[in-house]
Amino acid sequence: MKFPRIYNLKEIAELIGATYVGPANFPISGCNEIHVVESGDIVFVDHPKYYDKALESEASVVLINKKVKCPQGKALLISKDPFTDFNKLTKHFTPFESTNISISKSAVIGENTRIQPNVFIGNNVLIGKGCTIHPNVTIYDNCKIGNNVTIHAGSVLGADAFYYKKRKDGYDKLLSGGSIIIEDNVDIGALCTIDRGVSANTTIKKGTKIDNQVQIGHDTVIGEKCLIASQTGIAGCVVVEDEVILWGQVGTNSGITIGKGAVILGQTGVTKSVKGGKTYFGTPIDESRKKLKEIAGIKQLIKNQKK
Repeated sequence: MKFPRIYNLKEIAELIGATYVGPANFPISGCNEIHVVESGDIVFVDHPKYYDKALESEASVVLINKKVKCPQGKALLISKDPFTDFNKLTKHFTPFESTNISISKSAVIGENTRIQPNVFIGNNVLIGKGCTIHPNVTIYDNCKIGNNVTIHAGSVLGADAFYYKKRKDGYDKLLSGGSIIIEDNVDIGALCTIDRGVSANTTIKKGTKIDNQVQIGHDTVIGEKCLIASQTGIAGCVVVEDEVILWGQVGTNSGITIGKGAVILGQTGVTKSVKGGKTYFGTPIDESRKKLKEIAGIKQLIKNQKK
């Protein structure tokens, strides 16, 4: 998430009520999660296990709950609760804007795009040329949709990330300030749900085809010309490289990568990153030939024990 202008360290510290380590005029251009953070950004960390990762990241400013040695060329924001203070930044820079009309006046819709009845299109949505949006589709604020995209009935683009921190009295939600990018020639089936990024974008690249009832989590990137079959669930922060095929009821862990051209057979649990160009099956996941041999071996063992 990039700020509308360059802020300085003192301004951000005052905004969230934190103390700071570094020059008051230290420039800050945005805030992001650790997996997408860039130079000029703030990243937050609230557990010692991840201190080093945050301090050594590309982030220019680390929002942290302990005063530590500041790395050269960086700055610190010291906070009692970085999670809550990161939410303050999201609220400030991407506040929720309500609307009482079905298609926002700030939405831009390209030539020859057909919008069916009962579609909701939020603020600042961009939709390209030659698209078809079927009934009861919901497109939240700031989504960007390319040319020749088809979205079937009942799909929801841009709902919040499923991201919570456990507290003594329940769960706190990490607010979502990112959005969604759908590139050209993408088909999205009926009743699909694609969550927006927490601080960046969830992206579906050109030529990918998605079946009905598919869930795609926050900040995930789906490559070009992928096929994703029904009832697949892809967690947040996943990278699916180009030309991957995910058959029905595949599920993934968060933060993994599925390599280019991989084929994941139905009902597989993708518990770790896998290389491209191979076919996989089972939970925990393994190459399909190896997994099927294991299953056959177990069946034979059981059969022999019954004799």
